[in-house]
Amino acid sequence: MLSENEIIEILRQDLKPKRFEHSLCVAREAKRLAAKYGADPEKAYLAGLVHDATKNHSTEKQLKIFERFGIILSDVEAGSEKLWHAISGAAVAKNVFGILDEEIISAIRCHTTAKANMTKLETVLYIADFTSCDRDYDDVDIMRTLADESLESALRYALCYMVKDLCERELAIHPDTLCAYNEILLRGKI
Repeated sequence: MLSENEIIEILRQDLKPKRFEHSLCVAREAKRLAAKYGADPEKAYLAGLVHDATKNHSTEKQLKIFERFGIILSDVEAGSEKLWHAISGAAVAKNVFGILDEEIISAIRCHTTAKANMTKLETVLYIADFTSCDRDYDDVDIMRTLADESLESALRYALCYMVKDLCERELAIHPDTLCAYNEILLRGKI
């Protein structure tokens, strides 16, 4: 695996300054949430650092990553280019950065869509991406408060927020997002 400094230098070169700063902010927030909720803080930091590694890559470059690593997109993924960086980023984390921990790779892979039965680390990264100090969307203060009260409450709110937002913008909803949403709503009810 590449060293943290080597990864940071690659990210500094590959990402726009604002995106690079976001990655550092998410890494710090993921580490904080992991320590608070019992996930591995170092894994959380690394996942946060690398989660947007391919966010500023061109369409062509991402398609080449998919081809190089044998990634086949679902119809929803193919039609939702905003999801691509999570998929290509997980492949780059594993195959270029040498991160072999499957939980970290999975956290990167599902940080945009979520999924049912997420591990604590996966949930921490998903929420850290919503609540990092550089975020400034309308409900960010609500999300930050919920993240400090309960990881599950924050996840429930985040999933409701995402489903509502995607519906309002008439965008496709990834099946993993719907599964995560349904799973958290049904927890304790069955």
